[in-house]
Amino acid sequence: MAARNGRTAAEVRRDIEAEREQLADAVEDLRGGLAQVADISGKLRSKLPLVAAGALGAGFFLAGGVGATMRLLARRGREGTTKAKVGPFTLVDRDG
Repeated sequence: MAARNGRTAAEVRRDIEAEREQLADAVEDLRGGLAQVADISGKLRSKLPLVAAGALGAGFFLAGGVGATMRLLARRGREGTTKAKVGPFTLVDRDG
């Protein structure tokens, strides 16, 4: 029995089997690639300095960034030396 394009049934079966094998190989390649993509810890480990710098920058930004740092430095510059403290009251020497 010949097919319309001149191929026999055995040739068609061989072609179908070859396609199945190619499809199975492609699925295996896809599974292997998916395992590599899902390896998040390996990716983080290779880029740890960059991730740490990003986390530090995000923390700095969320804590108020430059404005909070400048307020802290300005406040420390105005503070003096504590001479005595009683309860909520503090005696401060601002000259020394």
